[in-house]
Amino acid sequence: MAVPVSFDQTSAGYSLQRAYWLARAADLAYKDPAVVADQAAQWGFDQVRHHETRFTPPFPLQDTQAYTVASDRMIVTAFRGTEPAQIKDWLTDATTPPRPGPGGNGYVHHGFAEALESVYPAVHRTLAELRTDGQTVYFTGHSLGGALAMLAGARMYLEDPHLAADGVYTYGQPRTCDRLLAEAFHKGFGGRMYRFVNNNDIVPQLPPEPAFTHVRALRYIDSHGRLHESMPMLSALTDRATGLTADAFAPASDGIRDHFMHNYLAALEKNLD
Repeated sequence: MAVPVSFDQTSAGYSLQRAYWLARAADLAYKDPAVVADQAAQWGFDQVRHHETRFTPPFPLQDTQAYTVASDRMIVTAFRGTEPAQIKDWLTDATTPPRPGPGGNGYVHHGFAEALESVYPAVHRTLAELRTDGQTVYFTGHSLGGALAMLAGARMYLEDPHLAADGVYTYGQPRTCDRLLAEAFHKGFGGRMYRFVNNNDIVPQLPPEPAFTHVRALRYIDSHGRLHESMPMLSALTDRATGLTADAFAPASDGIRDHFMHNYLAALEKNLD
């Protein structure tokens, strides 16, 4: 299976090609608006909306950024992430209690709830405006952006189901919510959520359990770059140990190195090849 050369806007359900292209879309969220617009046009999306707002949470993060692109077949909203060092400080801040989750289901990390709330009305309006002909809708994001994509998907599904996404693909996503919300989301959305984790990526291990947990549907990239649709816990622990010893001179940096978006893209390309 070769790396595809054009953004597939027609197929439904999960596919490795779709995971690759939505990873590309998540990576594009880090770029300037002009670059986003140019790339979107090359991918066949003729509508582009940018969502950006500044807010002041009790965490070292100052704004939320996302974009939405649309064609007559597909709509993609991608949320921008942040640097690993910044998100680590943000995720381990335990001074603020969690916020109630969407639809009254469980609780959400306060910082994530604040960050999403700052752009959610604009995203909601954009989807309502652009989804004029039954286009499929996908949310995606890396790092912090993955958390926001997951929560946007949960909020749409639980609060406004007629705008519910057809899929959510995240890369290096941190834990975002408690078990009650994770289960409520999985119960009705379980076949549409895909959470990619690259070996020892440190961010998906934060914030700590049991207060926060992940939704299911893990896609695990092992220390050799192979993608697994399921991975037993013992096998994953063994593989993570292998990843830590791969670089004898800098084993402690493995968790940060595995988090970078270009390493997720490289692994997905390797599996497509």
